[in-house]
Amino acid sequence: MSSEMGSEEAVGSSRVIKSVFFALLLDLLGFTLILPLLPSILDHYGQTEDSVYQSLQSIVDWFREAVGVPMETKYNSVLFGGLIGSLFSLLQFVSSPLTGAASDHYGRKPLLILTTLGLMSSYAVWAVSRSFSMFLLSRVIGGICKGNVSLCTAMIADLPCPKARNKGMMMVGIAFSLGFTVGPLMGAYFAINSSKEEVFYHGPAVLALVFSAADVLFIIVMLPETLPKQNKTQVSSVTSGIQESGDLLNPVALFHFSALTRTEDPPSKEKMQNLKVLGLVYFTYLFLFSGLEFTLSFLTHQRFQFTSMQQGKMFFFMGITMALIQGGYARRIKPGHHIRTVRLAILLLIPAFALIGLAWNLKMVYIGLILYSFAAAIVVPCLTTLVSDHGSANQKGTVMGILRSLGALARALGPIVASSVYWIAGAETCFIISSISFIIPLVLLRRLGGLKQE
Repeated sequence: MSSEMGSEEAVGSSRVIKSVFFALLLDLLGFTLILPLLPSILDHYGQTEDSVYQSLQSIVDWFREAVGVPMETKYNSVLFGGLIGSLFSLLQFVSSPLTGAASDHYGRKPLLILTTLGLMSSYAVWAVSRSFSMFLLSRVIGGICKGNVSLCTAMIADLPCPKARNKGMMMVGIAFSLGFTVGPLMGAYFAINSSKEEVFYHGPAVLALVFSAADVLFIIVMLPETLPKQNKTQVSSVTSGIQESGDLLNPVALFHFSALTRTEDPPSKEKMQNLKVLGLVYFTYLFLFSGLEFTLSFLTHQRFQFTSMQQGKMFFFMGITMALIQGGYARRIKPGHHIRTVRLAILLLIPAFALIGLAWNLKMVYIGLILYSFAAAIVVPCLTTLVSDHGSANQKGTVMGILRSLGALARALGPIVASSVYWIAGAETCFIISSISFIIPLVLLRRLGGLKQE
């Protein structure tokens, strides 16, 4: 009897994993179409006299002069793109924990449908935008509604079996690698082949809208609800609802996962301590990683005169390498080996970024990028798996939303700090200091209690 139940559970988990994978892949394909077009879009609006664009340009100019970035179109585009990216991440920082907590009340599937409809509206605004103000509005809507990743990881976290959760998190990682490899190429292709009568980004925007619409239909028809009705939480009063919202918007409370302590069945003191440590490791890692990822474009353009096409090929190489590592190695990591694997991956980032920062030829760069890709394929999925083990069934959405929010804050701040160090102290100093700083998350991992036996 128990073997039959186990077999049914395995089949159900497999269905959830496959459905989440395809739903997330459709979402990421639409999301990544814009990435190679952003510099061209900014150049396009730079030729207009849009007041919002001019205001943001003045902020970029102030930052450029403050840190000593050369007055060159390439660098201006990267800085401006970084500013837009930081805005998007800050909006995710605010919205992700609220979306996750709402899914604990109303279910994963309804919230996933709602956020995807929000993304559809952002792509629709992008498709019809003819001013920078409208384009920025589309990014704001997208940033607020981009809760798909935290909701999908919450659905994987709902799975009862640790082995299934581990496999699911790795499949989420593969979806990311494929999305960020194929999506940008499709965006560039449709932009290049756009007709002369329409704006070059119209085709990619419409395609993003199509992907998003397909995602909504797929979620409605194929995606099962993973949160049983009896596990849905209820807000006991208006006052407690306001207090919960405060815990989900206060950065200090987010780092302490305070929202979980106010629930009916809060995690144990030891588990709360582990959550805080894992959250801090996740934030520190992504803060350093996203900063160096951002400045990589500066380094390859400045030192090796990379064109946009060469940059694209470099990121394509990284995406393929990550997908191979996730498909061949990461998804086979056994439960209980995640901390050890995360330590190894973070440790490899120290020589990886040192090699890239000191590289005098492309061979050194690409050796560093292989090590970099290994860590990029391993760390976030493994940490997400570890965090997903914490919290009861009706708290998974809140837990994953808070984790996603901490990651968004790291991605908003990391590029600004790293680019400042890059231009003030130089590329070598920036990459060496940052690579050594990866010792911090390694030290923090030693503070985990109860999980050390892994």
